[in-house]
Amino acid sequence: MELFNVYPIFDINIVKGEGSYVWDEKGNKYLDFYGGHAVISIGHSHPKYVERISDQVSKLGFYSNSVINELQKEVAKKLGKISGYNDYSLFLVNSGAEANENALKLASFYNGRTKVISFSKAFHGRTSLAVEVTDNPAIIAPINNNENVSFLPLNNINVFEEEIKKRDVCAVIIEGIQGVGGIKIPNNDFLQAVRKLCDETNTVLILDEIQSGYGRSGKFFAHQYAKIKPDLITVAKGIGNGFPLSGVLIHPKFNPTYGMLGTTFGGNHLACAAALAVLEVMEEESLVDNSKDMGEYLMNQLKDLPQIKEVRGRGLMIGLEFDTPIKDLRKKLLHEKKVFTGISGEKVLRLLPPLSITKNEADLFVKSLRETITEK
Repeated sequence: MELFNVYPIFDINIVKGEGSYVWDEKGNKYLDFYGGHAVISIGHSHPKYVERISDQVSKLGFYSNSVINELQKEVAKKLGKISGYNDYSLFLVNSGAEANENALKLASFYNGRTKVISFSKAFHGRTSLAVEVTDNPAIIAPINNNENVSFLPLNNINVFEEEIKKRDVCAVIIEGIQGVGGIKIPNNDFLQAVRKLCDETNTVLILDEIQSGYGRSGKFFAHQYAKIKPDLITVAKGIGNGFPLSGVLIHPKFNPTYGMLGTTFGGNHLACAAALAVLEVMEEESLVDNSKDMGEYLMNQLKDLPQIKEVRGRGLMIGLEFDTPIKDLRKKLLHEKKVFTGISGEKVLRLLPPLSITKNEADLFVKSLRETITEK
């Protein structure tokens, strides 16, 4: 049997990681400025993370959600405190797409509606409902295309108001910062207007903070810049620093019933150990503040580089838009400078490094990118 070939991959076998660096099987060292799609939040192989997981797996790796799991309660309590959402509930699952599936399901249970508003260039996952609210027809199978979704332009309040005032919308789902869409940020006043109109029309507001959450934006959640509170918040990526885990933060107005939601693996003992390690390290090492400071430092340095049309983002979620396609530039960065980065579309270089990066590592990245640009 061979693997089902759906990923275009680099011919690099990564076998080790530490902090902001990874190594391949040949011993080559790479600066990781992508974190495996924003997943590595506290750095590779953090000692506390390794210790927490190792200790837990030596005791119990898994039992089902049919028994008490005190670790889940501990995660909920600590996450509520750090994020500022003490009064919300937490439902733990396994992936970002699954978190969005459950959020959309909760929204429909709540108001009985089926229509969803999403936004141009949105990405919310690849499973049934999640892919239906994703603005990429190429990955939506016919079975997922049920014509329940309206894709509206981001930051256009007039178009949004006209659509939501039909009063038939179940939920509005929006990313705190669009990642796959090219690091596009919803305006604060737009998010505030969306919140107000959702309240007026009994529509559920879902903030997809899967990539932009967990400190990546310089606040715990990117939507907190707008000083709003969504009804549902979805989290994944950095929550487990690589261990598969995700969750939905749920407003008190939603009433749980037995069987409403469910999962086999979500919130298992080992996953919770990973989640607790992440939260502890974030707090002890002030990684949200570091993300803000290093993000501001990086963006200021990057603005001076040639050929970059725009630098945008918040914290350590940064997009560099070039005038021309950057596929070759990204490859040169990887193979010649040994730096991992991401890409959105043809012209946006996406930076999602660990929240723990240092000024020296930021300087190394800027130096590597400058040399790559000038050597083109």
